[in-house]
Amino acid sequence: MFLRRVALAGGAALFAATVLKHNGEASSVSAVSWPPAFTRSWDHNWDRREPMSLINLNGLNGNEVDLQNKLKKYKAKARRHIFLVRHGQYNVNGETDSEKVLTQLGREQANLTGQRLANLGFTYNGLTYSTMQRAKETSEIIGQHLDGVTHIGSDLLREGSPIRPDPPSKHWKPDAVYFHDGPRIESAFRSFIHRADYEQKDESYEIIVCHDNVIRYIVCRALQVPPEAWLRMDLNHGSITELVIHHNGRVTLRMLGDAGYMPASKLSC
Repeated sequence: MFLRRVALAGGAALFAATVLKHNGEASSVSAVSWPPAFTRSWDHNWDRREPMSLINLNGLNGNEVDLQNKLKKYKAKARRHIFLVRHGQYNVNGETDSEKVLTQLGREQANLTGQRLANLGFTYNGLTYSTMQRAKETSEIIGQHLDGVTHIGSDLLREGSPIRPDPPSKHWKPDAVYFHDGPRIESAFRSFIHRADYEQKDESYEIIVCHDNVIRYIVCRALQVPPEAWLRMDLNHGSITELVIHHNGRVTLRMLGDAGYMPASKLSC
């Protein structure tokens, strides 16, 4: 009887079984619609990694002991600390991405951010960066302060317009822009922002170097506030935003656009 009630309550979660791979990361891109629906109640299965979502209930044949064992197995046991870093100031007059290189100030900002991340004293599990020139350069400078940290580029993290903001922006864009950029940035969120794998035993510390719009959208999605609110915040160049994803799927915003380690003369946005 218990198993039947569970099946009725969690049956919709079975549909998260379709999983795509991107850069070695699991991403359930079919499990949530885009644009994502907003509700006032916290969705505990927002990343489709609740233990019940990872179990094929049809294969248990009423065995409740087997169900409990599987629930215990698939429960996350560690926290993930994700440091979202905005790239440094860059040449906004460049016509192509390769010309939009970091300015001298931007390189100084990236250097200060690298020092800050190193001084936090964590052992970082990896650094993922947007493949746009300014983010790649920023990650290279940061990497000079972090020995032995693997760098991986991702096109998903490239800058764009995630969803039409509310209130509207004075910089009008046709819907085609959001239609093109939005699903990609949403895919970045699903690929990189989720609770720890159930096989992960220790806390992890990961760095993602990308862009203002991408970080703001990710923060809204992670905190389950309306994603259209992304333009209501702004981040300094080289700033650090930290999300902590707990083993039970809850999310804490520990830092948002922190740049207090930079002298006032080095700040820009």
